[in-house]
Amino acid sequence: MSQALKRVFVYGTLKKGEPNHHWLTSEKNGFSRLLAKGKTEIKFPLVIGTRYNIPFLLNKPGVGHNIEGEIYEVDDTMFSNLDVLEDYPRYYDRELQSILTNENEKLECWLYLIRNYPESMLAKPQLSSYSNRPEQPYSENYVQSKPEDLFTDS
Repeated sequence: MSQALKRVFVYGTLKKGEPNHHWLTSEKNGFSRLLAKGKTEIKFPLVIGTRYNIPFLLNKPGVGHNIEGEIYEVDDTMFSNLDVLEDYPRYYDRELQSILTNENEKLECWLYLIRNYPESMLAKPQLSSYSNRPEQPYSENYVQSKPEDLFTDS
């Protein structure tokens, strides 16, 4: 593999055992390899929103919790496919952030987050770690989700 690999931090449905993890494990989407578990060095609000119960990391640094997740190394093909899943740049944005591994090593990783959201999203329960739960199940109909759904969230 001659191309440079990128590190991506996943905190929601892409984590192992979660509904969209198959995106990272499907070879047709490209190459990915789990490097480590980690958490954001900076606190962010992680909330579940819209009728699809999607985990959203809101771009409000310093608010919320240090978010727990997984660090993957991915090739350009996988990175492009993750952009499709996250509807980047229309829905999610991405930026480089310092992620602390469980061994206290700092790694620069790409992180998907929401820049344009209503302030009311900050009133939702803020999580440090996401997991799909029966009382608030993630909807596979997320493909119908639009950025505007954030503003009609109940």
